[in-house]
Amino acid sequence: MSAAPSSTSVLRRSLASSLLASLSTSSSSSSSSLVGAVGAVGAVGAVSAVGSPEEVFSLGHVIGSFSSASSSSVVPCVDPFSEKVIAHIANASTEDVNLAVQCAKAALPLWASTTKQMRQKALHAVADDIERQKDGLAAVETMDCGKPFEESVWDVEDVVTAFRYYADEAAQRDDIQRVDVGDEDYKCHIRKEPLGVVAAITPWNYPMLMAVWKVAPALAAGCTVVLKPSEHASLTCLLLGEIVRKHCPAGVLNVITGVGSISGAALASHPDVDKVSFTGSVPTGRAVAHAAAASAAGPKPANLELGGKSPSVVFADAITTMRIDDIAEWVLFGFAWTNGQICSATSRLLVQRPLYDALLDALRARIATIRACDPMETGCRIGPVVTRAQYEKVLAHVDRALADGAKIANPGGEHGTLGGNRRRPPSYPTSGFFVPPIMLTNVETTSAAWREEIFGPVVCVRAFDTEAEALALANDNVYGLASAVFTSDEGRADRFEKGIRAGIVWKQCSQPCFCQMPWGGYRSSGYGRDLGAQGLDNYLGQKSVVRYAAAHKPLDWYPAPQSKL
Repeated sequence: MSAAPSSTSVLRRSLASSLLASLSTSSSSSSSSLVGAVGAVGAVGAVSAVGSPEEVFSLGHVIGSFSSASSSSVVPCVDPFSEKVIAHIANASTEDVNLAVQCAKAALPLWASTTKQMRQKALHAVADDIERQKDGLAAVETMDCGKPFEESVWDVEDVVTAFRYYADEAAQRDDIQRVDVGDEDYKCHIRKEPLGVVAAITPWNYPMLMAVWKVAPALAAGCTVVLKPSEHASLTCLLLGEIVRKHCPAGVLNVITGVGSISGAALASHPDVDKVSFTGSVPTGRAVAHAAAASAAGPKPANLELGGKSPSVVFADAITTMRIDDIAEWVLFGFAWTNGQICSATSRLLVQRPLYDALLDALRARIATIRACDPMETGCRIGPVVTRAQYEKVLAHVDRALADGAKIANPGGEHGTLGGNRRRPPSYPTSGFFVPPIMLTNVETTSAAWREEIFGPVVCVRAFDTEAEALALANDNVYGLASAVFTSDEGRADRFEKGIRAGIVWKQCSQPCFCQMPWGGYRSSGYGRDLGAQGLDNYLGQKSVVRYAAAHKPLDWYPAPQSKL
């Protein structure tokens, strides 16, 4: 059922609209003395109402110090809750991509030569600005991608933390690292320097945060960036571009929007792009890697953070140190957080047989407490998935699983199917792309539900008997992004940590992420790492410098020429 919006929801939507509308009155003025050095190319991004009963915004790219597009082609942005168009974003052409890359290339010499302390100051100013606008940015994020407002607030807080972390991490590093090669005739060092122009291609489930996982370390390293967010959720990335432009030179961060098959491919293959960093699906990741490798200027390095089908393994002894209700909450958080749209979701649940029935009962009880409502409301714990296409995709996965013999094990989950007359529990709002949390049992390990990424609040559950069986089942997948284990036996937890083929291991929890810790996976989950110190290294080139310090000693390898004297 749908109730009238509360004053809280109205206020937050008003905040979001005001923040988007503010782009129309912004200018290329900046608080940073560095900004004028690159020079203004035009006027800042415009936003205008396009004449409908409810305000709809039109937003251009953020390129250099102006906003425009080479054509009138646009992409609609749909609020997943109201199912109404809230904005139109420019659909980037190859000409737009080239202009953005050229602006980044033009800004590179100044930004790369700026002292680390000045870059640190600029990035802290960016963080301060984002922090001041936290609620408004969170409201835009929720309106654009459907995640609960309180989750969006967490995301924006993590954005602030990431900018501060990388500003300080880069500033305290030495550019030169001395190396003892064991020969006193040679003095050697490694010089680290900005890699160049970075193409960052990012997903819709954490629009601003996952963009900043790439943008913050790249800018801290002295690189310039062209950011291409998903066409399904670009609004906070455009706002990010405007905020960065206030504190950094024009062209340091450029944001282009639109359909990825056009602009993303052109960006990844552009000869003036020096590095590509991508987060998204496996098929798109393959295309990005191919484009980067096939660039006319030659292959370029690429980081890929792709999909996952992560396991959560619960041993029977876990309840000796944790309440079963607490375990159930972590398990639920692991597959339903962000409306289940998270690459690291622990969407395969393995439970040791003695605990199986009790844990499923605890999960059912937890799921029954979830409040599904307008995601702007305080207390919302599940919102709509990002688009109607994603909604249909998730429910089609569930229908296929049922056809393959799976069973829905929680009340309300049966509404999450395409086959029924009702696609949501009666307590859910009547608008919005809502998928209720769904527990699937009787799932074969060869089935698509067990093996493929669904990207919705769906978990597949199986029982196991032995530790060896649990590890074998956990590893029996093409992905290797993350994993979780619950056990009171520290030795067993350590054995799991060593035996699991995944880049992330959670013990007694699921999904915590810290910008100080690297993030990435094995196998089909991609290669390279975001976050942590390694996240900064992604954007630094290394020069090996060798000086012969014994010039008085000849090499004495080739015969000396005969003297003619």
